Amino acid sequence: MLAFLAKGLLRDRSRSLFPLLTVAVGVSLCVLLDAYIRGARDGILRTTASFVSGHVRVTTRAAAREGVGASNELALLDAAALQDELERDHPGVDWTPRIRFGGLLDVPDSAGRTRAQTPIAGMAVDLAPDGPERRILNLEQALVSGRLPEAPDEVLVAAELARRLELGPGDRLTLVSSTMHGAMAVHNFILAGTVRFGITAMDRAAMLAPIEGIRPALDMADAADEILGFLPRFQYDDREAARLAAAFNTGRGEGDDEFAAEMNTLRTASGLGGMMDLIDYASALIVGLFVVAMSVVLWNAGLMGSLRRYGEIGIRLALGEPKGAVYRALLAESLLIGLVGSALGTLVGLGFSYYLQEVGFNIAGMMQDATMVMDDVIRARIAPPSYIVGFLPGLLATFAGAAISGLGVYRRQTASLAKEFSG
Repeated sequence: MLAFLAKGLLRDRSRSLFPLLTVAVGVSLCVLLDAYIRGARDGILRTTASFVSGHVRVTTRAAAREGVGASNELALLDAAALQDELERDHPGVDWTPRIRFGGLLDVPDSAGRTRAQTPIAGMAVDLAPDGPERRILNLEQALVSGRLPEAPDEVLVAAELARRLELGPGDRLTLVSSTMHGAMAVHNFILAGTVRFGITAMDRAAMLAPIEGIRPALDMADAADEILGFLPRFQYDDREAARLAAAFNTGRGEGDDEFAAEMNTLRTASGLGGMMDLIDYASALIVGLFVVAMSVVLWNAGLMGSLRRYGEIGIRLALGEPKGAVYRALLAESLLIGLVGSALGTLVGLGFSYYLQEVGFNIAGMMQDATMVMDDVIRARIAPPSYIVGFLPGLLATFAGAAISGLGVYRRQTASLAKEFSG
């Protein structure tokens, strides 16, 4: 039966080509959107974890309420002992301290007078060669000129910022900021190199410094704004992160000490919980809307096909073929078209998705005023569901369209067929 229907569809392309192409285009869009949403979600989580909150974030309770913009006055004290405790209790997690600071970057001329000034957003990290930060921040690939810092008084600045200020490796810089206790801080650094992270918000005014050089500059000996934890293989697992946070916070009690340590997950520390849920719901919603839209399109295509095949169906009924058999044949044709169209659409969708996954699409020109920490390159991610996500809507849409339009078979009156043909 299927072989007979397949021959009929191949020999009568006007009957199958339009529905086949409609299914293929719809399925390819469904596969591409599914992979893009997954890639966008992964990209947001990856950049947020790397530059903002880690997979888990340990801060003081007061700083946790303030968020990532909390003042250095709310920093963790005895950070080294706390980090040792975390590494002892959770050895599979990479723990690293960070200090965030802001201020004014002063660029002197050859005579020592101010040549240029600009506000900067700084981050101090552990840049030891055997530490995790070089890998987490992807510094080897982000380096544009110069080298990575090797001494406490050497820093990196964003390549765009260096271009605007006409800076180069070896130039002297002066940071004007405030200490942890609110006093004015002035400290000299040497520019070791420039970096480009591919994140517009950071590439405009970012300064990256060794934490051992910032601590004396900001009077933060053995202090840190936060200690970030990164799960194995750098894969965020919400349940595992929540388990770590619960285990850490349970032993801390519910006292009134605002400077007691508290652990939060990426979902709560970065405020991305709602966005993560929205992205998950959006993926299911897109597939659902696609099924409805494709069903309507193919319903109309089925109606047009039924009108064109009005005489064919009438002859089959006049020859004695049961209405049920005709209806089932129409459904079988729709499933065959849906299967072939879904396979073709999946291949096309995976091709575009693979290109976005490996090459990406740079939207830096659209991100000039962006303040969100988001990668400038749009990427997709192909996962096992990507290979089958298009088949359900592709088959269901064609089947639903044929099932609705094919009901007209049962409205044909066998007694009036001769009259129809003679007319």
